Amino acid sequence: MVLIGSDRFIEHQPPSGHPERPARGEVMAAVARRWVEGGGALTPPRAATRGELTRVHRPAYVDRIADTAGRRLRLDPDTYTSDTSYEVALLAAGAVVAAVESTLADGAPAMALVRPPGHHAEADRAMGFCLFNSVAVAAAAARAAGLDRVAVIDYDVHHGNGTQWMFYEDPAVLYVSLHQYPFYPGTGAAGDVGRGDGLGFTLNVPLEAGGGDADYDRAMRELVVPVVTGFDPDLILLSAGFDAHARDPLGGMQVSTAGYDAMTDHVHRLAAGCCGGRLAVVTEGGYDLNALEACLDSTLARLAAGPPAPADAIAGDTTRADGVIPAVRRALAPYWAELR
Repeated sequence: MVLIGSDRFIEHQPPSGHPERPARGEVMAAVARRWVEGGGALTPPRAATRGELTRVHRPAYVDRIADTAGRRLRLDPDTYTSDTSYEVALLAAGAVVAAVESTLADGAPAMALVRPPGHHAEADRAMGFCLFNSVAVAAAAARAAGLDRVAVIDYDVHHGNGTQWMFYEDPAVLYVSLHQYPFYPGTGAAGDVGRGDGLGFTLNVPLEAGGGDADYDRAMRELVVPVVTGFDPDLILLSAGFDAHARDPLGGMQVSTAGYDAMTDHVHRLAAGCCGGRLAVVTEGGYDLNALEACLDSTLARLAAGPPAPADAIAGDTTRADGVIPAVRRALAPYWAELR
């Protein structure tokens, strides 16, 4: 298990009172320190290159973000830069590419603790606290390294619009998102399944507010696991947003830390079964500091322990999953025998 992180991720400083605050980076740094104190190694990130960024972002957009260096700017209603944000965003994207390189080399999970998050950033647009789409940069890097199929699984409470659109016509990248819906950014309906050659390679699970552990577990078992298994990826990337936690101030979901553990276990088992354990994890959202810390500690411990044995389904109310699973099946069944 390789952990990639740095105190430098504290340096990105949106205005006072912003949810994506430097304290999130302090939590990540504290988690990394405990990891090292427990005998784990911490690898420093390296900056993403321009060539890595422009595989998914337009060159003019990369230049526009580079021009923010040393400046405090508002890029959209909730996305800001501070003096060092450009440098920190480069490190965030580079950290996830390094996580991919690590897991491809040794078949063990790698996790990057980074901020700002990335999955809302589009090819030519900063939004949703995000500057560069780190997980998309890493997926494109994996393809450039020769991998035929890459799966991106995203359990952030918000739909990863940027990641979806970047690969919407690409059959080599399967994008899977479990998210609150309707909710920011407004994308991610069950009928959003890809376009052109990419038809069937986008799987959205839009859950109503209030969804909890049992809803997410059922959606993973009945939708995500079958489709990812059928896709048979060479690598899985996990956009690990912890803002579906019941304590999170932005989301409206009721997932517990144990519920996040169960989702991570599903992804870990998929990686072990489909792609030789090749799994790279990157942090996205998560704005209650206590919940974020607990989820990060637990995720690291579970990834380090090796692929878990299959577990029983989580008992509880599955009203939200019950409401969406039939719609997702109808939308994806033409492309996936596993859902028919």
